[in-house]
Amino acid sequence: MMTDLLEKTIRENREAFEEEPLDGHFDRFENKLDKMHTKQKTFGWKTYLQIAASVVLVILAVNQARIYFGDEEEPLSLSQIAPEYSEVEFYFTSSIENNMLIWEKLIGDGHISMEKQEMMRTEMEEFDKIYKDLQNELQVNPGDERVVNAMLEFYQAKLSVITLIIEKLEEVKQQKLTKHEIEI
Repeated sequence: MMTDLLEKTIRENREAFEEEPLDGHFDRFENKLDKMHTKQKTFGWKTYLQIAASVVLVILAVNQARIYFGDEEEPLSLSQIAPEYSEVEFYFTSSIENNMLIWEKLIGDGHISMEKQEMMRTEMEEFDKIYKDLQNELQVNPGDERVVNAMLEFYQAKLSVITLIIEKLEEVKQQKLTKHEIEI
């Protein structure tokens, strides 16, 4: 119904639709288009403030993301200070890890009481605090021999404590096994 009315109107006024535009119409239209495209945009102080606020917001967001995702520098280790310390550090860390594996095996076998496990956990937390302090000191003073020596002494002390504990527990375990064999 609506389309019929539209078709009727177009048929009756067909001549008006087919008229040529007035002289200079295209030139005036082209000038208007050129003015629209060459119109200079001016920025007011509000626009500059908005841009500055956006930049600050982006910087803060990036900083928060860096903090959240832990994109921090790795703390220095002895091997990063001097290559000759690489082997020493590797020896101590691997020996400590091996002893901790033995510790975990003894726990799994049921040879270590909860009290002793808690005592060892507390000791390891203390060692971790000392290690973090030493790493921070190494970060601040990477070439200081006193800090390097303190790190080496730390590794020696930690390894000695863990080794001593493991050896004593192994002795107790052997005594229990020997006592059990004698009773049989």
